[in-house]
Amino acid sequence: MEQQLSQNLIQATEQGDLDAVEQLLKDGASIDYKDELGRTALMVAVQKNNIPVAKRLIDAGSNVNERDITMLTPYLCAGANGFHEILKLTIANGADLKMVNRFGGTALLPSSEKGYLRTVRICLDNGIAVNHANDLGWSALLESVILGNGGRLYSDIIELLVEAGADPNLQDRDGKSSLEHAQSLGQTEVIKILNKENRQQHKAILQVKLLIKSDKYEEALNIVDEALVKDSELADLLYYKAYFLGELKRYEEALEQYRKGLALNPNDLDFYFYTANTLRMMKKPEEALAEYDKAVELDPEETFYRYHKSNYLRELGRHEAAVAEMDILLGQQPHRYDFSFHKANSLRSLGRHQEAIEAIENAIKHDPTNALYQKHKAQSQELLANE
Repeated sequence: MEQQLSQNLIQATEQGDLDAVEQLLKDGASIDYKDELGRTALMVAVQKNNIPVAKRLIDAGSNVNERDITMLTPYLCAGANGFHEILKLTIANGADLKMVNRFGGTALLPSSEKGYLRTVRICLDNGIAVNHANDLGWSALLESVILGNGGRLYSDIIELLVEAGADPNLQDRDGKSSLEHAQSLGQTEVIKILNKENRQQHKAILQVKLLIKSDKYEEALNIVDEALVKDSELADLLYYKAYFLGELKRYEEALEQYRKGLALNPNDLDFYFYTANTLRMMKKPEEALAEYDKAVELDPEETFYRYHKSNYLRELGRHEAAVAEMDILLGQQPHRYDFSFHKANSLRSLGRHQEAIEAIENAIKHDPTNALYQKHKAQSQELLANE
């Protein structure tokens, strides 16, 4: 009876039915019962970014540090997906801030990689170590340079990390620092930030950056609007206006501003990334994927947009499509063993274990001493043997 109630609790959470969740808890459903993926009801609520249900489950005593089969906890999952409201809930309710994901990264690393500025700030404000490196040898700063594009959003994230004490000279497993990566990638603004040089920025932008740190988005929006009266075609101001609208969950208005930025300069591909992110928050996956595709079509040699598209495909569970994108990326940059690692993970999710082993062996070839790769190869070999 209790097992059935507990299964129903997970199902009700999947459906976002808060009343049913409330009733099932009263009826005796186990708060930390796990499904076949090792997910508690709380983990399901986090994946859905359902704040009311997540709060109710946490209030009922659900463990914010309970891992699923992918080694994620509700806390780590919230951080990795930019769900800052739930992230704050988990931190306030006992999240272990030193816990790491299966890549050896804290919540700060994936939020820096994926461009979740507000989440990055929450992590830093709560004392998560800024120079922690994962099992790939990457710190949050290295991830935001290597997997970012040096645009407006990533420059702000990198600026925040540097202010918090991120070391630009910290080297990855290949002996290359964030500064060296930024130089090789031609990220002009990032280089200035890492070298602590003065940057030419509009007065209004300097003002609103201070307001961002205290979540004063309405006030920041007013300042940008006033500046746009005089500089109506300044793309940077349009970006910040759209960013603030997004943080205020006024997504349709945010999209309108991002598209104004594109209309001013159709080659400013940065805006396609912002529109894709906004559509993701609106739970419009097909439209978000189409935005990535537009950027890829305009610049097929730029790996940033294809990589982030593949990342999103993995989040959606579309591993066949993610593998296809990774194959293209590896064709462009065969030395990127992190691409091979991601490909291997998608192949394993598809049950294609022999191919997963071959992909991870390509990563091992480039970095033979990496224990993370060896561990994942061993796991795939075990799954293959059990078929």
